[in-house]
Amino acid sequence: HLVESGGDLVRPGGSLRLSCLAAGFNLDHYIIGWFRQVPGKEREGVSCISRSDTSGDSADYADSVKGRFTISRDNAEHMVTLQMNSLRPEDTAVYYCAAGWHCDIRARNYDMSYWGKGTLVAVSS
Repeated sequence: HLVESGGDLVRPGGSLRLSCLAAGFNLDHYIIGWFRQVPGKEREGVSCISRSDTSGDSADYADSVKGRFTISRDNAEHMVTLQMNSLRPEDTAVYYCAAGWHCDIRARNYDMSYWGKGTLVAVSS
């Protein structure tokens, strides 16, 4: 399973680092994605990182976070992180990590098999 951590209340312009710890499987065999959801709205893809074993950890980002967020993975530690800088109030959401086989953020097309329970990020002054 996947366990997220690092969510917190932060002021606009601040930074947070979210972590996703995988238990029971090898992260390097999966595409890992970060998603977020606000109550009443559809869950949206934030960032995905490709499989380490076939695609060399290439990353993709939603336009709304490009240049501010960075996804990375440490397979030896079974960990994927999302570094979030220059946070804005509109980044407020529950953030989920997921592991699976397909992630196309622009097309909003995903095939993710495992999901964490989420961690809350609140950006407010």
